[in-house]
Amino acid sequence: MAQTIDGKRISQEMKDELKARVAALAEEGKEATLAVIQVGDDAASAVYVNNKKKACAYIGIKSVSHELPEETTEEELLALIDHLNRDDAVNGILVQLPLPAHIDEDKVIRAIDPAKDVDGFHPENVGKLVIGEPGFVSCTPAGIIQLLKRSGIAIAGKRCVVVGRSNIVGKPMAILMLRENATVTVAHSKTKDLPDLCREADILIVAIGKPQFITADYIKEGAVVIDVGIHRDEKNRLCGDVDYEAVAPHASAITPVPGGVGPMTIAMLMYNCVETML
Repeated sequence: MAQTIDGKRISQEMKDELKARVAALAEEGKEATLAVIQVGDDAASAVYVNNKKKACAYIGIKSVSHELPEETTEEELLALIDHLNRDDAVNGILVQLPLPAHIDEDKVIRAIDPAKDVDGFHPENVGKLVIGEPGFVSCTPAGIIQLLKRSGIAIAGKRCVVVGRSNIVGKPMAILMLRENATVTVAHSKTKDLPDLCREADILIVAIGKPQFITADYIKEGAVVIDVGIHRDEKNRLCGDVDYEAVAPHASAITPVPGGVGPMTIAMLMYNCVETML
């Protein structure tokens, strides 16, 4: 049976390390404040925002919430971001996505000061990632790198297939795996013979947003499988993009859903927040 990659344990290890770093920085008179903006009352977003607040409290970072009504205009949101950009007491700015349909997400992402963009979504930070300069990295892909490294899984020289090409996960994931000296292929909705391609992967990273789409037919024996998806199945149970029960017997290591990639996203957000203190 496959090794279960325990994201809860690894994320807790990281948060404990960050808590110690924050305490040491506090002794030097350095502190951080994360401003979290949520527009509307989307239930899933509210859960994510609450988890981020709890993580801030745990490691010793101050968080300030701006909970705005659904009818908030784009201009009002941009004005708040501009105010936070100019507030020296605020180190990081996070706008919880998705936003209501009447607000342009791209415009909002671009409005955040790249030096406070702890989500790593601003084009300036994405560009720095591509050319290998220091900058904030999108939290989910960065968390996956930590999952692999802290689980003792070698990346250099391995064949990696990333299924999905989103700006938030797929594209930065491919770049990070290249940075770690993997040979990377990105698959997407127009890819032909997807099962055959996936079976070439030593490390298969799946971020396509389709519940239990990846079955045993897609897996090379002994592959490492990272599942980024999170959904509810027909029985209202949490599941991922990978059919865990079918795939696990063929993998050498696999992330569960829940408890795999998800906790690492918040751990890496906290890492980015601590980086703003340096």
